Amino acid sequence: MNQLGLGVLINLFGGNQDSVKAYQKGVGKKIERIELKDDVLKLYFVNGGFLAFHDNGQSCCESRYMTTDDNLLKFTNTKFIEVTIESAPDRPTESDVHNCQFLHVKTGKGSFTVETHVEHNGYYGGFSLEAWYQD
Repeated sequence: MNQLGLGVLINLFGGNQDSVKAYQKGVGKKIERIELKDDVLKLYFVNGGFLAFHDNGQSCCESRYMTTDDNLLKFTNTKFIEVTIESAPDRPTESDVHNCQFLHVKTGKGSFTVETHVEHNGYYGGFSLEAWYQD
């Protein structure tokens, strides 16, 4: 089993009250567009503002990024319902450890999945998903 990186531990001890409040502010709003850019998932809402998700557990000697194979345009012009997180199997690598976690976003038109990745030397790892809302 991998150890948690320092960034993940700091976020765990700090709590997630701000992320919960941000998440709740977005639930039920109509999505105008969705963007996955620079490893941040943003849901932009029709009446302004956006809800963003990012893995904020960065420690030294690791690489964190987010990907999706889903067509995000398909999930616009409908309500944001919820987000769930699911553990995913590790990816095979030749030397490093490659952990994944699924971020499932449920909308009025179904769900799409974003994969959160962390590649590390086996000493770091873990996930620290953070949400924020901006008007």
